Amino acid sequence: MRFPRLLTCFLAVSALVIGTVVPATAATASVSASGSSSASIAKAAVDPVSTGMVKSTLAGFEAGNIISDAVFTNAGTMSEEQIQAFFNSKVSSCQSGYVCIKDFRITSVTRPADAYCKGYTGAANESAARIIYRVAQSCNINPQVLIVMLQKEQGLITHTWPSAWRYNIALGQGCPDTAPCDPNYIGFFHQIYGAARQMQIYMEGKWFQWYAPGRTWNILYNPNANCGSSPVYIANKATSALYYYTPYQPNAAAMRAGYGEGDGCSAYGNRNFYNYFTDWFGSTQGGANNPFGNIEMIEARPGEFAVSGWAIDPNTSASLSVHVYVGDVGRAFTADEDRPDVGAVYPGAGNKHGFSARVPAAGSGDSTVCVYAMNAGPGANVLLGCKRLASLSGPPAGAVESIKPVKDGFEVTGWAVDPDTASPIEVHLYIGGVGRSFTANVERTDLPAAYRPHGTKHGFKATIPAGAGVHTICAYAINVGPGANSELGCSQNTHPGTVIEDRGRAPIGAFESLTSTAPGTVTATGWVLDPDTAAPARVHLYEAGVGREFLANKSRPDVGAANPGYGDGHGFEETLKVSGESATVCAYGINNGAGGNTELGCKKVTVNTQIPEQGRMPVGTLDSVVVSGTTAVAKGWTVDPDTRSPIKVHLYVGSIGREFTADKNRADVGTLYPGYGTNHGFEESVPLPAGKSTVCAYGINTGPGGHTLLGCKEVNVTSGIQERGRMPIGSFEALQVSGNTITASGWAIDPDTASSIKVHLYVAGVGREYSADKARADVGGANPGYGDAHGFSESFTVPNGTTGVCAYAINTGPGGHTLLGCKSVTITAPVQDRGRAPFGNYEALQATAGGAIVAGWAIDPDTTDPIAVHIYVDGVGSAYTAALDRPDVLAAYPGTGLKHGFYQTVPMSPGNHGVCVYAINNGAGGHTLLGCKNVVVP
Repeated sequence: MRFPRLLTCFLAVSALVIGTVVPATAATASVSASGSSSASIAKAAVDPVSTGMVKSTLAGFEAGNIISDAVFTNAGTMSEEQIQAFFNSKVSSCQSGYVCIKDFRITSVTRPADAYCKGYTGAANESAARIIYRVAQSCNINPQVLIVMLQKEQGLITHTWPSAWRYNIALGQGCPDTAPCDPNYIGFFHQIYGAARQMQIYMEGKWFQWYAPGRTWNILYNPNANCGSSPVYIANKATSALYYYTPYQPNAAAMRAGYGEGDGCSAYGNRNFYNYFTDWFGSTQGGANNPFGNIEMIEARPGEFAVSGWAIDPNTSASLSVHVYVGDVGRAFTADEDRPDVGAVYPGAGNKHGFSARVPAAGSGDSTVCVYAMNAGPGANVLLGCKRLASLSGPPAGAVESIKPVKDGFEVTGWAVDPDTASPIEVHLYIGGVGRSFTANVERTDLPAAYRPHGTKHGFKATIPAGAGVHTICAYAINVGPGANSELGCSQNTHPGTVIEDRGRAPIGAFESLTSTAPGTVTATGWVLDPDTAAPARVHLYEAGVGREFLANKSRPDVGAANPGYGDGHGFEETLKVSGESATVCAYGINNGAGGNTELGCKKVTVNTQIPEQGRMPVGTLDSVVVSGTTAVAKGWTVDPDTRSPIKVHLYVGSIGREFTADKNRADVGTLYPGYGTNHGFEESVPLPAGKSTVCAYGINTGPGGHTLLGCKEVNVTSGIQERGRMPIGSFEALQVSGNTITASGWAIDPDTASSIKVHLYVAGVGREYSADKARADVGGANPGYGDAHGFSESFTVPNGTTGVCAYAINTGPGGHTLLGCKSVTITAPVQDRGRAPFGNYEALQATAGGAIVAGWAIDPDTTDPIAVHIYVDGVGSAYTAALDRPDVLAAYPGTGLKHGFYQTVPMSPGNHGVCVYAINNGAGGHTLLGCKNVVVP
């Protein structure tokens, strides 16, 4: 429940400061428009709540009918996608380090269905839009109501730097003016679901009847009663609910101020609800007088967005103004194009209601485009819709694809596109700091798909003069819209002075060496040069009939010196992966133009076959486990793929392991894994206890990587132990203390079985059953044939004071059980503050003369001291201490202390009162609501 609280002018003023702006209403601003031409609208008019141009009238506001029941409970006004698009349109970008509501996500909580809501299934990482939509459907509340409440309470819809606390108390639900917020309502999801459910409780009228519809109520202007009040006839349940939530009406000063600040007696909550709702979503009484229409197209085009559709105001046949927004920048157009199809559907409205507009894009990235139909008479502006799409705008893009020497210079080819235009753009080419301009208008049908709307005339092929030597050549695409010029690339290029002609000569070069240093690889080195070009030639390397292509462009000054004019970039040094103990590689120089290729030679090398460590896990299998008496022989094999050496194998019987080396000869494994050898088998004996056991084998990794379970097998060792009705034996050895934790340990055996048996441990007279199955080698050694699994060690948390523990060994067959012993400990450990919430019971509320008696008890589990309780009467709280003796509570909660009761007479005036009790935390952690009750004081 949200208790009354003053919505100060801070929210109204801060809402303006943080940028609550929308398309200007007819009453606040006008934008000139003629035909389909557009005029820029100031940024301050991005929302109907216009900064710098405060709304001067609240036409249509009725204090007794703020919103109709039908509009208030219309859960189908917006889809999740429409809510998200609305959020996107209100905040174009969020300040660094903050999360705005368009990007806010949280894990929701499951809520059960009841008489007010259909319940909610919690989910991880839900957006604010999704939570609002789902809650609206569950609780049958208009999602626009929840959106407006988020704005009027915390400004969250338009805030660009919201702190976390704004989300935690987003709607003020459960946050009275006179006490801390109820911890049950802290968090965005709890605020939305709690407020929506509370509105249904208000409208039900069963528990809240102060502002019941159909009656006249004296409603204050301000929490200060000296500011006065006036009678208001409450026309419907929705308006009644708004007054329960914010029990003040705007005075004349608040009404005159629009969105601004009134006087010292003004309150703004219900005024601002009406302002935001009508400016964002239209009439609070339904859409009978609002404009309507349809957006038929929103499309991104080079440098702009194209929008078309139609709009009609039911109160006039005249053409309307339509505002189109890209982000927070809008332009006005007149919907006056001839649309006989629309006129035929709406007789009497005429045909001049179509619009077709083009609005400039604002740069690269996604943009939200929104269209508003501007109201011409009664009613309000209407958002026809929004669409988020990628803009075709921003700085130019392109590429330099080749730079090659030609006679007297370099030929440079590539492409360049400015997303803001389909026309060819300029490209500037710089050589040695001197630039020249060219137009990228050569036909290019191979441009990236993203630039198909821009056409194909965007290639360039230009020649820039240059002499012999090394030159730095840079290319720039010149911007024509939003953004800046783009560098397409810079590179150093060598001009030989005399251009080499292609005469069809074959490449020359040398295959100089073939080495193997890294395991499983060979490296080929050499050089190759095509005499018909100074550009690097390609080299093909073949190994085992498989060829690979490389570019011979590594620096070889010796080759450059021996072949003047061709430069140094003609070497190759390439590594190939190979298999086997040797490899033969052949190298070929590939012609860049006319003429044949050249075989540079073939070489053979012995391959380094050392296995590299790659962190791979062992492989293998547990082939068999053969039992003989009390011994098992486990047989199998294991190999670590990262080494040829034998590795360790661990054999476990139950939880007891032993280590062996898998180094026995296994020719079959050597055949399966060539190159690893045959010494990878194991055949080892391990002792077995009586009864059933599991034998498991693990291959142990020699380096990085995990070990491998090779397999497990079940075995059974039968013994000569017979059931003779003998009682268990054993020992209760120790009772150890650590803080408030005690640990009982010992062992127990039934002489008539080798299996583990049960032990019963009684702590302070309360019994618990456990299995005495922990390994105790000393017990197994003292009792041959029974195995080791007969120990127990169990822990319990107990309160301060003396605690007794008794241990019993439980017989598995005929015969009695055995008391192993009893021990006791005394604990005086201090209580630690672990941030746990208080708990208790609100037991009684009884009327008496001049007030009522409030009784119960309260405990903070992190202290034995008495704690405070806060008692709220009709939302006004007083503090008391729960310090009366309550031996019954102490008996139920040992170690918490005796003094935790309260029995308090609280003064009250005659009449009906709601009384709530909170247990107050002494340290870290939240407070706890013990409950609320009603009482009639005589």
